[in-house]
Amino acid sequence: MKLPKAIIFDMDGTLVDNIPYHRDAWLEFLQKHGIHLHAHQFHAQNHGNIDEMMRRFFPQIKDPYQLYELGQEKERTYREMYRPHIREVNGLSLFLQQMKAKGIIGLLATMGDPPNIDFTLDSLGIRSYFSFTTGGHEVTKGKPDPEIFLLSMQKAGLKAEECLVIEDSQGGILAAKRAGIQVVGISTSESKENLVSLACDGVVADFEELGREMFLND
Repeated sequence: MKLPKAIIFDMDGTLVDNIPYHRDAWLEFLQKHGIHLHAHQFHAQNHGNIDEMMRRFFPQIKDPYQLYELGQEKERTYREMYRPHIREVNGLSLFLQQMKAKGIIGLLATMGDPPNIDFTLDSLGIRSYFSFTTGGHEVTKGKPDPEIFLLSMQKAGLKAEECLVIEDSQGGILAAKRAGIQVVGISTSESKENLVSLACDGVVADFEELGREMFLND
């Protein structure tokens, strides 16, 4: 695999295998507010940034501040739920060290908001590996829209052909491809078969496998 100038990482489901905790936090939060969904019903509506999702679940609320406060309540629920369990996807720290040693720029492009970005990067102790972080609060359209990847590249002054995206979800993979960037799927949230069907440029189980592919034979 040819080494890129920069690697753009998704966060949830990519740096950490936390999607089940986000799902459970959403279901608990929604139930508290009188919205009762099964997991499969929630999955169908789980796309976009936190503002888009709050407008989707609470269309009767027009006050942006009230929607923001609801979003923060949900994210606090998630962090409290996941904090005792947080750990990196297998091989991440070594992969980041190898990436830095090769002079590859690390970028983060996530639908997460600043408190969740801080929670993840600081809990894992990996903030120093990322030159720029871009969160869902900085874009008007969430994945699968490519806006967040385009903004991430703009911050770093890079072109699509100089980058590689690592993603776990269908929406993120579609967003990367719409931005014209090569994308490797990591099979935390989707099976390898599903990721292959999405036409990823590569599919791996974890960062240990990706590191072997990228750095051992370059």
